[in-house]
Amino acid sequence: MPDATDWVATLKTDSNGVVQFNSLERRGYIVCVNHYPQPARVFDIPEGCIREIEVDLGIAFTINSRFLTSACDPIPCAQPRVNDIVEFRASGRGLDTGAEEVSLIWPPNASTDPTDPRVAIAQITAPGYQKYRLGFATAYAPTAGAPPQGSSTQVVTMADVTAMPVAANVVTGNLGVALSRTGTSPTTDLAFWQGIIESTERLSFNTYLRFMNHIFCGAPANADDEAPFAIGRDQYDRLKPLRMLPFTDSDAYRVVKAATEAFVMINCGVFTDGRVRDPDYLARRDLPPAGPISDYLVTIPNGAGGTLQTLPYLALIRSKLPDIGIKLNTLAIPGGLAQDCHGILSEKLTHPCMLELIWSYWHEEGMLVQTLNMIARRFQNVRGPGERDPLANLDIDPLRPLSNLLWGYTLDEQHRLSIVRRNYEYDHHYGLRLEGKAVGPMRPADSRSRFLEAFHNLLRLCLVFYRQDDDTTIKADAFPVLNALKEVHLILSQGAHNQFGDLPSTARIEMMMQQWLLARPEFREFLPTRLMVAYPEPWMDRVDAMKKMQGWSDTSVLNFRNLGLFGEQLLLSIRWGHWSDVFEPIQAFNWARFFRPQIQGYTHAYRAVTGVDLTTDKPDAQVEATLPSVLLQRRLAQQHRSVTPV
Repeated sequence: MPDATDWVATLKTDSNGVVQFNSLERRGYIVCVNHYPQPARVFDIPEGCIREIEVDLGIAFTINSRFLTSACDPIPCAQPRVNDIVEFRASGRGLDTGAEEVSLIWPPNASTDPTDPRVAIAQITAPGYQKYRLGFATAYAPTAGAPPQGSSTQVVTMADVTAMPVAANVVTGNLGVALSRTGTSPTTDLAFWQGIIESTERLSFNTYLRFMNHIFCGAPANADDEAPFAIGRDQYDRLKPLRMLPFTDSDAYRVVKAATEAFVMINCGVFTDGRVRDPDYLARRDLPPAGPISDYLVTIPNGAGGTLQTLPYLALIRSKLPDIGIKLNTLAIPGGLAQDCHGILSEKLTHPCMLELIWSYWHEEGMLVQTLNMIARRFQNVRGPGERDPLANLDIDPLRPLSNLLWGYTLDEQHRLSIVRRNYEYDHHYGLRLEGKAVGPMRPADSRSRFLEAFHNLLRLCLVFYRQDDDTTIKADAFPVLNALKEVHLILSQGAHNQFGDLPSTARIEMMMQQWLLARPEFREFLPTRLMVAYPEPWMDRVDAMKKMQGWSDTSVLNFRNLGLFGEQLLLSIRWGHWSDVFEPIQAFNWARFFRPQIQGYTHAYRAVTGVDLTTDKPDAQVEATLPSVLLQRRLAQQHRSVTPV
């Protein structure tokens, strides 16, 4: 086997099991084929030869099925009815019980036999012809020189079943009748929306805190965190020597910054490796089970004889640039070909970093950044603006880590995004702006002035839809929701330019570091926090304590955090969805049901923060289109007027 440094190209076979190596220099080559369960095989190709290699994988994979009644009695004839059970049994090389390299792919509504993982059962719920997707996936086990991470290999087949209706029974006596909600059909984007929810949950502060404790304190990772934390540690080890600061005694802050960047980089995308999503989330919302996310993705050529899978929205954008090739490497990786200096990055097509700047906007309105700014000013012995400084007793001894971390944080201020720069980008993305002396007058070149009106109209139409959907005598109309989704999608896509690809992730990294610093236990001694308030994240009580000391807004930062969390999940599904080419309301129907907790949570938090009720039957369009920063200024002035002077 050649050394790792000798490999010149590594490609994965497409859906037809074919791969081509093109644009190679004229010389002799060695081709290595990896496939489970057989070991790697090597083929020699002499110089000047073109050779087709056909590999017999020797899978010998079969799935047998039989039908059972609901009482688990075998059906002698292969003619099942609704509510009967179909049993699948897999056999083949490498499928022994307990094999870690292979995982079986069962239908979404199937359950695995606890005594034999090669057996699964599924209940037939509808009459007529139907298909079941079955197969197995092998773990990614690269040889030396192959990429360290990769997706699993899948072998898939379809099982056909035709079910008869339930036999009619004669019923006598009193009958009870109940109405149920309108049924719906599955759409391929259900798995994509579940991926968005999982992605934002992986980016939550509590997951980030566990990751930091795992990296720096040696805390063990739980079963769900073990694999992503291992990838995060590898990314951290790669970034740590590259992220340098020209300051004395700032290594503690530097490694925290590198670890935070690694955490955001590995968690900001939607995984497309065929993992099974939580079916209970859909069942609670009367939605059908979701298929694999690969059914939602679109296959496009990668320009090197292979293919890529990407979101339908990005595939449409790619089709608008047929004259531009796809780059496999970034400019930061040396040794590329001349044509690699121009093109579309394949990583941006296959794994876009899904972050929304609205998360940063609402956290900044919640005074997260201002809290750290006040602490950093006091750390540098700068007195507050009032006659009495609420932070006069903030004296952090140099014996604990917080002192050195704040030292690096204050020195690195010149490398962080300024409030003015973030404010211009808030306006570019959403037409939202901050208010205050630090912002100053703005002269934006491009603003999304209609976003707030369109987004609030969408939320209001969803609330109308929910009233209809909960009424079992009405079939809810999702067409207004679909049209509103198209409008918001169009406005969001107009702002996805210039700094869109990098500023949201940079702002997220900086604000998550600020949250982590505030969550340090040393701040309990300097900020009068309220112990009996059950905040879901440990940094929140520090911000609310600072707001109380400084006379800022008395609205809890928890509501601002909910606006950022729910707003990001909603806007990600709208921005990256292929809404412009949807004309049937079924996708909007499923979207409204799927994101009901986020929509109702956002409207409640918006009323708590701004005082504007988006659920009222008599909306005020002018008030709803008013910038949140203006409404917050009005509420703060009203709060100060209502305080009784001593």
